[in-house]
Amino acid sequence: MSSRRLGGTLEHQPQHLARPSSDQAVYGISVAAELLNVAPQTLRVYEARGLVEPSRTSGGTRRYSDDDLDRVRRIGELLAAGLNLAGVKLVLEMELETRRLRAELEEAHARLERERSSSTRSS
Repeated sequence: MSSRRLGGTLEHQPQHLARPSSDQAVYGISVAAELLNVAPQTLRVYEARGLVEPSRTSGGTRRYSDDDLDRVRRIGELLAAGLNLAGVKLVLEMELETRRLRAELEEAHARLERERSSSTRSS
């Protein structure tokens, strides 16, 4: 069970009612399509073009996570800006690479700071 505070008291919430993590695939295609206000076929096209990769159950049913829904929303923004699906795919790949490189740069900065800090302490 998970717990949360409400008005100074501790309320217990069964674990199965806890909100899923953003990467946990919980929505079927019809629910995802409804939440996104798109047709299920649109989601199938995006998947066929490699723009989104929903999880699959053992029976092959698509399951979308909140992260997948955010990605489809981003696809919609890029399409509305005038890109075609090939352009959308390139932009999404570049955004992913940019995030990866930024994380790598932040780690390098942190490592450098640790090294500077340890060298000034030992001097």
